Amino acid sequence: MRNLFFFIYRFRAFLIFLSLEVLCVFMLVRYNTYQGAAIFNSATTYVGYVLEFQSSVKDYFRLASINNTLATENAALRAELMKYKDIEQTDSLNKMTDSLYVVTDSAKALPYILHAARVINNSIRRTNNYLTLSVGSEAGVRPEMGVITPGGIVGRVKTVGKRYSTVTSILHSQMLVSAKIKRDNTSGTIRWTGGDYRTALLDFVPLHIKPAIGDTVVTSGYSTVFPEGVMIGTISSVEREPDKSFYTIEVKLAVDFAQLSYVYVVEDPHREEREKLERDAGIKSDEP
Repeated sequence: MRNLFFFIYRFRAFLIFLSLEVLCVFMLVRYNTYQGAAIFNSATTYVGYVLEFQSSVKDYFRLASINNTLATENAALRAELMKYKDIEQTDSLNKMTDSLYVVTDSAKALPYILHAARVINNSIRRTNNYLTLSVGSEAGVRPEMGVITPGGIVGRVKTVGKRYSTVTSILHSQMLVSAKIKRDNTSGTIRWTGGDYRTALLDFVPLHIKPAIGDTVVTSGYSTVFPEGVMIGTISSVEREPDKSFYTIEVKLAVDFAQLSYVYVVEDPHREEREKLERDAGIKSDEP
């Protein structure tokens, strides 16, 4: 307390001056309309800057929550889009067969469910690359489910824990994906041979086909891992080698694996039924 009194006494002149200045400003603003309006507008502007900065700081720390919410909403919207795409294909088939094919309720059912997931680990420079996702069995994720982004395919779920899962990336030496050239539905197989993470090969395209640079390559839908028509990439080069029965085709992958942050895990509700039927018939394929 003694130090406080000493401080006040020492700076008494400055404190009295400061108090009088505040009083003058108050009286000037209080009894003069023009000066009061000017001070009020200036104060409002500065307060607005402070509030805007405060809001920006809060929004920054809420980005993770916001991104998770948006990813979940996008998953639902994309699943709805896939539903209408499936219905459109069914309607086209109905017209082609002159209404001999009756569209049933089961044909119109939503074929896939998408689970939004955040990528928390990712490799692209190894021979066999993997991802780790922030979703697991609690969210309905199971092994062998496909993983995609709005841009294209990413990989296939390998192992699943309660809250996390690992994914075999398409950038894996043993990962094969059933694909087709969208323009003419020519089937092939996508595989990655290492090196450039932006490029893969499209195998088993026969020589009588005429693939062209720029052709779009999508999933074929021949397996239960990926829906039909999901983007894989575009043809970047075509070589016809004399000692081979198929083209050597390079595909520029649509997904930038170095920039992955959020993905969708694809669940097919009818997968078990289809796989059991194909196994019993001896036609089950190991190619995703």
